[in-house]
Amino acid sequence: MASRFDVSDVVDTKVPKEIEGEEDISLQVPKIVIEGESKEQEANKELNEFTLTSEGNLALYEDDLKRRPKISTLLSNLVGYEPVLPNPKKGKKKKKPAKMGTIMGVYLPTLQNILGVILFLRLTWIVGTAGVGQSFLIVLLCCSCTFLTTISLSAIATNGVVPAGGSYFMISRNLGPEFGGAVGVLFYLANTFGTSLYTLGAIEILLTYISPQAALFGEIRGNPTVLYNNGRIYGTILLLLMTFVVFVGVKFVSYFATICLICVIIAVVSIYAGALDPRERGIICTVNGVALQGGFTCNTSAININMTCSEDNPILQDEFDDVVITKGLQNRTVYDADDVSSPWEDGFEPTCRTGIPGITRTKTIVENTPEMYLRKGEGRPGEPAIGNQVEAAITSSFLVLIGIFFPSVTGIMAGSNRSGDLKDAQKSIPIGTIAAQLTTTFIYFTCVLFFGGTISGFLLRDQFGDSTGDLTVSLLAFPTKWIILIGALLSTVGAGLQTLTGAPRLLQAIANDNLIPFLKIFKKVSPWNSEPTFALILTALLAEVGVLIASLD
Repeated sequence: MASRFDVSDVVDTKVPKEIEGEEDISLQVPKIVIEGESKEQEANKELNEFTLTSEGNLALYEDDLKRRPKISTLLSNLVGYEPVLPNPKKGKKKKKPAKMGTIMGVYLPTLQNILGVILFLRLTWIVGTAGVGQSFLIVLLCCSCTFLTTISLSAIATNGVVPAGGSYFMISRNLGPEFGGAVGVLFYLANTFGTSLYTLGAIEILLTYISPQAALFGEIRGNPTVLYNNGRIYGTILLLLMTFVVFVGVKFVSYFATICLICVIIAVVSIYAGALDPRERGIICTVNGVALQGGFTCNTSAININMTCSEDNPILQDEFDDVVITKGLQNRTVYDADDVSSPWEDGFEPTCRTGIPGITRTKTIVENTPEMYLRKGEGRPGEPAIGNQVEAAITSSFLVLIGIFFPSVTGIMAGSNRSGDLKDAQKSIPIGTIAAQLTTTFIYFTCVLFFGGTISGFLLRDQFGDSTGDLTVSLLAFPTKWIILIGALLSTVGAGLQTLTGAPRLLQAIANDNLIPFLKIFKKVSPWNSEPTFALILTALLAEVGVLIASLD
């Protein structure tokens, strides 16, 4: 049977308005006209005329729609189809553009995180122990490791769009979740115990050099055990305060970081200015080339002879009385009160020596070039400290010094952790991170050169400043030591806040990926501040373990 379809006629079917204010919904359906018998034509007409129910569903399929709602949704979408594409901008909120560029977003934060406690507290001691030559090698090895890491990070960052999530996000998305999860856990632990490092460093600066009278359990100078016990108590208090600040005011951490960065930059400039100052400073009392504890003055006009560095000082006579040393094949007494003519052994008389001869004395760097590793309790290699000589607090070696110095070159991830706040993360992360790493490498190399060329070896090896009562690097500062002391304190507290802020978010990112089932609880955030509170609590507890260890080395 031949048939002809005529689509010229149109049947309009309207949905009745049952809700006031609702627009009419019209469906235009082509009328099918079939040439042939009239009954078939009427039947086809009834089948092809569609009507809509008040709910907007097709009446023909109303019974099926009640049983199968998915079909209802599909057909409703077909009825409401509009041939015009929707405006993608309509109804979307405009995102605020990121405002941080390479300098403020990557370079300066990374610079602040790299420069920290080790530069101010331990680098002088490392130079005095390992010598200038091996100190250069230590800096080269450590900085080479971070430079290679920086190159790898830059390669990943330039491989595609860098969303918010930091270095862990990039590693896990590029190398796979298993490898990324393993690296992420190690990275989290490093940040957590980095908080302990900065906390103990801040307490050491505060109690040893700024406010010694606040110390508990006795005198700190010359007593590392007392320092460690004070570090456990005051460190716990400081860690609680930092945890509270991070919990209630993360914005304050960012503001405080800017202040700390300015202080660090001023402190580094002060070190350079002091190193170029040719004046002699820091006269130290020594016995047999080893500095003495107690801060004895070399001022011969001092009224109190007990504080002078002289052979007639009764305190020094009591310290070295009947102290036996081996000289050649004979045992000799350092100070013998019965020997009226020459009570002091030759070469062991209290002697005043210049701690900072200045950069014009070329012999200083030559004397500081060889290494002088000591065992715990020694004053000179193979010779135990006698009397009140400054003694080695730990047994040192090349590998030990690498382990102590290496944390001072970390912190290169600070820029990548802010990837979500950068204008162009693909451009800013490589340029800013590499520039900051090269800048800090230059600072460390020049500081090794300046320390070895301007400060005497016996003062460099005074790890806790027992002979002067001051931080060794602060004696080199220009114009005053307080620039270094305040800068070092603020930099350690600021770096501690940074790591304590970043570590919980890293743990939360690992938990969100469901790599480790029992970490699911750390996904949760506080409803009142949207902060990973559970992750922050765990981080603080792990950091407290590091604080209880107490030894910064």
